[in-house]
Amino acid sequence: VKIATKADMSDAKEVEGKQTQAVAIEGVQYYSNKASVNDLKENTTYYYQVFQNGKYQDVQKYSTKSFKNYSFLYVGDPQIGASSGQTSTEGDAMKDNNYAARNDSYNWNNVLNEALEDHSDVSFLVSAGDQVNYGSNEREYAGYLGAEALTSLPVATTIGNHDSVSNQYSLHFNNPNAFSDTDINYVHGKTKAGTDYYYRYGNVLFIVLDTNNYNCATHENVMKKAINENKDAKWRIVVFHQDIYGSGYDHSDSDGMVLRTQLTPLMDKYKIDVVMQGHDHTYSRTFQLEGDGKDHTS
Repeated sequence: VKIATKADMSDAKEVEGKQTQAVAIEGVQYYSNKASVNDLKENTTYYYQVFQNGKYQDVQKYSTKSFKNYSFLYVGDPQIGASSGQTSTEGDAMKDNNYAARNDSYNWNNVLNEALEDHSDVSFLVSAGDQVNYGSNEREYAGYLGAEALTSLPVATTIGNHDSVSNQYSLHFNNPNAFSDTDINYVHGKTKAGTDYYYRYGNVLFIVLDTNNYNCATHENVMKKAINENKDAKWRIVVFHQDIYGSGYDHSDSDGMVLRTQLTPLMDKYKIDVVMQGHDHTYSRTFQLEGDGKDHTS
């Protein structure tokens, strides 16, 4: 990757990434490519190019916003490919996964474009999981990541139950502070997609949990480590996919119930300010809840 502050790339710095072999689709070998660019300044416009197929691609623009006063977009369950078996508004039957991926990608692109038109000042996107419907379908990931907005809008994703069934998730996202098999002091069980990670933006600490792993010892260890490394963060936000107080049948009385008893005490113990979840395909919000049977209205 080349990155510069001048549109003609005359002051570009080159960052070398890492390539790993991914999946083979219809005889074509795919590769996962990740590069990390550090020390970006706030309120700055950058220009970057990606080296692909033997040459640098067209220049893309990315502008950082303030690190002190900022907002972000929040989405749940884009789930590219979920319209399989349905009929589009134009009357087209989504007769297989490829039709569904094409349909959902088109609408996902429109949703992001309209959101950014209304909120041009956002700094990044937080997704509460289920980026795709079939976790091993590369066309769905291409549809999710192919949205025009994502050439200049960073995205912090979460592992949803649909993502968790394959390592495809970990091949597509370069998450910071991500835990691996070698982190035996922190990780007890994980899904095929990966495990927890965390990041800091301004005065907010974001902790992202893979709650498809019901072993909450992992999640507590990660929360503890993240907080110890960011003691000066004013706000603490936890993001995970399964909604532990949701109203959606049958999520709330299955995985929600299991996780509710284990996760709720951790949110109080570590003084978490906001918990953001997905899974139910509905919108709701509550005051902070505790598992003591009492109302909490402040």
